[in-house]
Amino acid sequence: MRLATLKVNGGDRAAFVDHVRGVLFADVLLPGFSGDLLELIARDAQEDLLSRASSAPDDLFAPAHGAVYTAPYLSPRKIWGIGLNYRDHAGDLSETVPDEPASFIKGDHTIAGPDTPIELPQQSDRVTAEAEIGLVIGRTCRNVSEADALDFVWGVTTILDQTAEDILRRNPRFLTRSKNFPTFFCFGPELVPLADVLDIFGSLAKIEVTTDLNGGAETRSNTVSNMTFSPAFLVSFHSQVMPLFPGDIISTGTPGAVVITDGDTVECRIPGIGTLTNTVGQAR
Repeated sequence: MRLATLKVNGGDRAAFVDHVRGVLFADVLLPGFSGDLLELIARDAQEDLLSRASSAPDDLFAPAHGAVYTAPYLSPRKIWGIGLNYRDHAGDLSETVPDEPASFIKGDHTIAGPDTPIELPQQSDRVTAEAEIGLVIGRTCRNVSEADALDFVWGVTTILDQTAEDILRRNPRFLTRSKNFPTFFCFGPELVPLADVLDIFGSLAKIEVTTDLNGGAETRSNTVSNMTFSPAFLVSFHSQVMPLFPGDIISTGTPGAVVITDGDTVECRIPGIGTLTNTVGQAR
């Protein structure tokens, strides 16, 4: 059972997605519910909504065929991005691997959903897209140990994180600006519970992440085991910087970036998790 937000009759509806039975809208399972997916994540820790959805009768599910996915939610408290977390990608940028996470924060104005065009800003002549696996926080955590960190992760999702690379290369202090143009953080289409991910892979370390440009014209792949800082370490480390809240996202770094131009199609592919696809266009 996964979570997603679908466009229905011009509006967005949070839903539980079963790839066999179809879609169970949250307001069907929870009469009177009017919140978004972010609220479901926060409630699931207390009410075990995934179990309730899994045991719901089949007649409450709607066909998933033709469903239009949008961004899972639009207002997380924060998005942490992690730079240079794969040694190979650090080499791409002629950077040394940092001995602590090279992290930065992105605003929620950067969020875009599946199939939404990534807008190339007029201020930049070289934009890259980076496939990443994202960790979705499920419970408030502060100063948690690495051993306990994954207990606070609701699940994972596919991400495309964009960078105005020419701006960044001018001065590393321009990192925040280079990362925070609109549509520079695409995520979805689905959120996958951590328990399901571990059932599939046994360990997050076995997950392979691929950045794909134009249907295989250029690809960059690597496995989570080759991260400098593991997912559990990243949660623990950043919980010691500031509290992490339900729905906060840690985008864990990319195996490799691709330069994107007007008319391109770029994907984040993670077998067993999903594929996020976005086109590229020039900002108006």
